[in-house]
Amino acid sequence: MDAKTTIGRAIRILRDSAGLSQEKLAENANITYQYLSALENGKENFSIGILESIAAALSSDVVSLVATAYQFEDQPPKINPAFFNRGAPLPPGLAFEDLEVALNETHKVIRLINATLMKVGRRPLSGFIQRNNLSGIVSNILCDSFSRLTHYKHNHDQRYPDLICKDRKLGREIGLEVKSTIRPGKGGESHNGHSGWHVVACFELNESTGDILFVHVMFANLIGYGKPDADWSYVGSKVNKVTGSQRTETYTTTPRGTAKLRHGTVYLDTEKVGTKRWRTSPELEPPTFSPFQRRLTKLQPRPLEVETKILSLRSKKQAASVKTKNVADHERR
Repeated sequence: MDAKTTIGRAIRILRDSAGLSQEKLAENANITYQYLSALENGKENFSIGILESIAAALSSDVVSLVATAYQFEDQPPKINPAFFNRGAPLPPGLAFEDLEVALNETHKVIRLINATLMKVGRRPLSGFIQRNNLSGIVSNILCDSFSRLTHYKHNHDQRYPDLICKDRKLGREIGLEVKSTIRPGKGGESHNGHSGWHVVACFELNESTGDILFVHVMFANLIGYGKPDADWSYVGSKVNKVTGSQRTETYTTTPRGTAKLRHGTVYLDTEKVGTKRWRTSPELEPPTFSPFQRRLTKLQPRPLEVETKILSLRSKKQAASVKTKNVADHERR
């Protein structure tokens, strides 16, 4: 790929990530949007001065812009839309196309962070921090991707929920709490245990490059702690006896709440995630859209008449075995 195409594509990616239209970026860089469009498509030459203007409009500089352009030669991971469970419900105002864009955007931002850290510290982000902190950063970036690219917008840094969508049809606001984890199938964990929609996005980590790839995504509308049939249990704030540090107050999903999340699987990369050992709550009837419904159906208790027949056959078999043993003992005597 030639330099014009490589740098043009990087400008387009950075512009999209910044949430800028071609018209707005062109205005900020003091060029026409027609010229910017041609640049992004690799059809126009550019001067250092033009690159400086565009880089400044993107809150960057020429060196970083060019370095980022060649970092994009190797595309960041993307989810496979074929693994979507399109029968599963999403929160009102969110479409599968929105989810795909937000997940892939998070891959891209993590790639950009790692590119910078590799140049400065020779390690990706995962080489600097603990896994639980990495999951927190991925959650924040995913939350921001939703806010920039979907109808779900930031609520407040310290308030529940993370995101709000104003649903005009329902005449109310729909909230969405966002969490990520490196452990597929893991239940929910929160600092509040409130009611509402929750998403748990599970990712795979490439240890050498620091890239992430989302492999399992669950949505569920959970019942808050303290309410009838609550989906949250209170864990409290425990002190680590070794380090002396104390965790913030935490709530985790009950077996029923975890089952709701697992039944609400909207994306499952079956080439990377196995679910045979996952459990669900017997209290919860598997919905028709659950990817585990077929497996759970096989595990349902047998009808009483079938169970009785099986027990009868076992009794007859045991009786025949005892009779054979008695005959053999008599012949030996």
